[in-house]
Amino acid sequence: MAGERILIVDDEKIVQNAIKAAYRSENMEVSVASGGFEAISLVQKYTYDLILLDILMPDMDGFEVIRTIRTSQIHTPIILLSGKTEEYNKILGLGLGADDYITKPFSIALLISKSKALMRRNNTYCNKTIHDISLGPFSFCHSTFKVYKNDVAIPMTAKELTLFKFFLENPKQVFTKEQLYQKIWNHHVIDDNTIMVYIKRIRSKIEDNPKQPYYLKTIWGIGYQFDC
Repeated sequence: MAGERILIVDDEKIVQNAIKAAYRSENMEVSVASGGFEAISLVQKYTYDLILLDILMPDMDGFEVIRTIRTSQIHTPIILLSGKTEEYNKILGLGLGADDYITKPFSIALLISKSKALMRRNNTYCNKTIHDISLGPFSFCHSTFKVYKNDVAIPMTAKELTLFKFFLENPKQVFTKEQLYQKIWNHHVIDDNTIMVYIKRIRSKIEDNPKQPYYLKTIWGIGYQFDC
């Protein structure tokens, strides 16, 4: 991979410089923002392949930055970087639209590896030239990488789209959390909270009543099933 555009949002110069040097050594273009307002301004003006976002910043915390970016219908993959190790913060970040959460201190090599995998998956799904999918009231357009319900676009993050597209491609099949985590996140060690967060987020966007899901159902004791 080369030429990808990365935005680093962190107010610590040491962190900025270390991460910036690592990405540039991979021949990627790097921009830096020292605060939330600056980050939002850059994201609204320019296109990036990945955003690295610190949670604790002086002007606006990372959670509010994510909320603003996703509300603006910008679906660039986001990795949260944080010294907060509490599970609540990870769940909140993923729930707002982050694609991954890495706690400080972290390995630069691991960060680069996760970044490449996330961008590669996002680009693969965005660039596939295969037939669009239609199922019940839902449709998925590969050329625009958008999903629709009754011809109305549903805003989703890249990871939400990836997971929902998988369900559309495999209707009526029941998948365990382990199977979903391996298929979508490419990990063999399951994170139950991550799965539940994304299922809840998708239901909030596709269901008429998310508390009583009609399409994306829980099969108790097994996993999840999508049906129309």
